[in-house]
Amino acid sequence: MSTLSHTGRPIGRVGVVVTDSYPAEDVDHDTPLLVAALRERGVDAEAVVWHDPGVAWEEYALLLLRSPWDYPDRPAELHAWLDRVERVSTVLNPPALVRWNLDKRYLAELSGRGVAVVPTTYRDTVDDVRADLAAARDGRVVVKPAVSAGARDTGLFRADDPAALGLARRIVEGGGVVMVQPEVAELSAGREKAVYLVDGVLTHAIAKGALLAEGGGLIGGVYQEHPELVDVTPAEARFAAATLAAVQDATGCDVPLYARVDLVDSADHGLVLLEAELFEPALNLHVAPHVTPTVADAVLARLVG
Repeated sequence: MSTLSHTGRPIGRVGVVVTDSYPAEDVDHDTPLLVAALRERGVDAEAVVWHDPGVAWEEYALLLLRSPWDYPDRPAELHAWLDRVERVSTVLNPPALVRWNLDKRYLAELSGRGVAVVPTTYRDTVDDVRADLAAARDGRVVVKPAVSAGARDTGLFRADDPAALGLARRIVEGGGVVMVQPEVAELSAGREKAVYLVDGVLTHAIAKGALLAEGGGLIGGVYQEHPELVDVTPAEARFAAATLAAVQDATGCDVPLYARVDLVDSADHGLVLLEAELFEPALNLHVAPHVTPTVADAVLARLVG
């Protein structure tokens, strides 16, 4: 049964969508904070595992996508789940936006709408990747799949390192599309910023540090961010807003409940987009506790609006 807001209007149940296990180095810090904040506002909120067959999804007025971070291991199941839940509940961010965002070839669409991105080729044959690597000569490149998360199958290599082509071959043989990008020195130095917007309004930004070690591995051997709050320059704020506007133009979707715009200011390319994460970004509320009420209020507004 629904509870009532302070206005007397009914508040439906909210399922905060998670998974059932996380690696020790990549914990979901956001969900407990959000669930508590929603309950303080009179919302019947709880964490729900996206692939739990016992969940009655139709009982939730809203499903808030937060940390279904094992989806790359079960992509077909994810798409089937999105198809199922959007028929019986409101899902945020909406499945149409999520499906578009899952394939990083959206970067090419945003580039076509005036958003500066890191120069990228998208290849579905090993021979094409081999040509890209030869063109890079003795430089360093990043090789990764167009569909991935948490730096899975992502590597930083010297262009002449056979491991770069080996990773590309594995991606292609798995049915994927290979992205090849030049190394961005500032990114390797840990200067990436993740800029967050809630209902289109900038709330905070974090730096998470460098992740990739040369040769195809991760620094420290595991995917582990080290989030720290950082300031946002006026130029970065304008860039994030323009990116979100381009996303809306490309997809026809409304302003998303939440968005993370990953960017870096580089000497070679200027201010460029690395990724626009509109599916399940960690909000890093444990390092930005002042943002938790903002997110909870935005969810509440969607419920009673």
